Amino acid sequence: MDRYTEVTSQSWGSRIGGAFKGILFGLILFIAAFPLLFWNEGRAVERFKTLEEGQGAMISLSSAEIDASADGKLVHTNGLAEPRGELRDPQFPVAATAIKLKRKVEMYQWRESSNSEEQKKLGGGTETVTTYSYDKGWSESHNDSGGFRHPEGHTNPPMPYRSDTQVSSDVTLGAYRLPPFAIAELNAFRQIPVEDTANLPGDLQGRTQLSGGGYYVGENPASPQLGDMRIHFYQVDAGEVSLVARQKGDTFVPYQADAGGSIALAETGLKNAEAMFQQAHSDNTLMTWLLRGAGLLVMTIGLNMMVRPLSVLADVVPAIGSIVAAGTGIIAFLIALMFSLITIAIAWIFYRPLIGIGLLAVSALAVYLTRARVAATAPPPTGPASTPPPPPRA
Repeated sequence: MDRYTEVTSQSWGSRIGGAFKGILFGLILFIAAFPLLFWNEGRAVERFKTLEEGQGAMISLSSAEIDASADGKLVHTNGLAEPRGELRDPQFPVAATAIKLKRKVEMYQWRESSNSEEQKKLGGGTETVTTYSYDKGWSESHNDSGGFRHPEGHTNPPMPYRSDTQVSSDVTLGAYRLPPFAIAELNAFRQIPVEDTANLPGDLQGRTQLSGGGYYVGENPASPQLGDMRIHFYQVDAGEVSLVARQKGDTFVPYQADAGGSIALAETGLKNAEAMFQQAHSDNTLMTWLLRGAGLLVMTIGLNMMVRPLSVLADVVPAIGSIVAAGTGIIAFLIALMFSLITIAIAWIFYRPLIGIGLLAVSALAVYLTRARVAATAPPPTGPASTPPPPPRA
C-alpha cells in the first residue's frame, strides 16, 4: 500500500471569511427545511388514505384464468412468475430462459482512500493533515485514476467490459402478463456456470480461462495483476410473486385512488392481501420518519452554518472556540427541533387537526426548554454594586 501525506493550513481571517459566506447557504438550508417537512406530512396522510381506500375496494382473484369482471378494479393475486423466451448476453456466449440475466464484471485496479484530521492552532488558524492511501483490489466499477490526488504510479487501464443486466419483457403470472413493477421485485439471482472459452469476443481469446464458474481474463487467478478481470453470470429463475394493482386486460397497472395516491404493490412469495397492505403501511411510516429526520437535519445544519462565525471568532483560543461550538450546536439543534415540531404540527392541523393540536403542545414545551437552556448559559448581568442602606440611627 502506498501512502502520501499532505499538510494544509488556513488562517483565522480566511476561516472567518468562509464562515460569514456560509451564512447565506445556511439560511437557504434553514428555509428549505420548512416545505420539506410540510410536504412530507401531506404525503404521509395521502399515502395512508390511499392504502385505506384500497383495502376497502380490493378484491382477490386467482391468477389461473383471466377474470373479465375484475377489469379496471383493484385486485390481489399471486402465483408462479415464469419467463417466456430466452435472454442472451449481447457480448458473451451466455443465454438462459430466465426472468433476468446479469453479467458481473470486476477488474483488479488501483483504489484511492483518504483520511483527514484537522487541528486548531492558537490564534484561530487550523492545520489539516490528509493521508491518501492507494492499494489494489477488485472493483465492479472503473476507478478513474485521472481523478486521483496522486495518479503517478497508480494508473488504471481501461475497463473494456462492464456489468449489465437483461430483463425479460415477457413474464407470465398464470394467465396474466407480469407488469414491470412486479418484475423489478424478483432478484433471487443464482450463478450460471460457464463451461468453455469458445466464442468469446476477439480481444479475450487466448488470454481467458475458467475460474470460479466464470471467466478469468489474466495469467493466474491466484496472483491477480493490474487490469485482470473476473466475469460471472447470474440468472433469476421462475418464482412466486404476489401483487396488488388494477387489472387492465391481461396485465396489471397502478391503481389511482380517489385520495390522490396510487397503489402498485408487489412482493416475492405467496402473500395475502392483509400482509401486503400492512407492509405498505409500515413502509409509509418508515419513510415518514426518515424524511422528518432529514428535515430536522437540514434545519440543524443550516442553523449551525448561520451561527458558525461565533465559534470561529472564539477559536483565537481553541479551547474556548470548542466550548462555543458545542454550545451553539446544542442550541441550534433545540431551535431546529422546536421549528420542526411546529411545522409538523401546523401540517397536521391542516391535514388532521386533533393530532396537530397535540404536537403544538409538545412544541410549546420545546420552546420553554430552549429558553431555559439559553438563560442558563447566558452570563449574569453586570453593573455597579448596590450600596447597602445605612443602619438606623439610635
